[in-house]
Amino acid sequence: MNALRLRRTAVAVAAAVALPFSLAACSDSGSDTKTEAGSEASDSATKETSPSAGADMAADGPFGPACASVPKDGAGSFAGMAQDPVATAASNNPALSTLVTAVKKAGLVDTLNNAQNITVFAPTNEAFAKIPKADLDKVLADKATLTKILTYHVVGQKLAPKQLENGSFETLQTGTVTTKGSGEAYTVNDSSKVVCGNVPTANATVYIVDTVLMPK
Repeated sequence: MNALRLRRTAVAVAAAVALPFSLAACSDSGSDTKTEAGSEASDSATKETSPSAGADMAADGPFGPACASVPKDGAGSFAGMAQDPVATAASNNPALSTLVTAVKKAGLVDTLNNAQNITVFAPTNEAFAKIPKADLDKVLADKATLTKILTYHVVGQKLAPKQLENGSFETLQTGTVTTKGSGEAYTVNDSSKVVCGNVPTANATVYIVDTVLMPK
């Protein structure tokens, strides 16, 4: 009997000693799980609210206030323009009709459509409207001058938004354009604003601008 009592007492003591350790282990495991979950949630929130996340999104697709006026579908939409070479793509965008007329008068449609991996700074109709009508008509009638102006808007490489932050690029006209900005706000030659940027076409990246660029 004494041996049996001693054995039962030993078992009870062992269980009593083991219980706190078991509870502590469970508590530690739960804490780790909560900490990991909290860390993951925090990381996720950081990624969603990080300013760089917005910049990455901008770099991946078109951006800018004028992009809202681009048709949602059809040949003039972003998806449609991405299928066509740049001069053809521009002809499907009503906001670039003056530019397209100028390109045709200069005989540059095939040149632009056949070029590979270029960037085009494309002035809107409103950009051309800033030029007095008499001066614009004179330029449109002068093929040599018109060609110089239009080729000044073309860079012989595809430019990502990040490259525009503080850039200087030689144009097909052999002049230089300078770019500044960040995020979704960029200027060309300190005066022309990008109003819809990073628009893909089959052979070019297009930055639609609000002022015609003039070579020196």
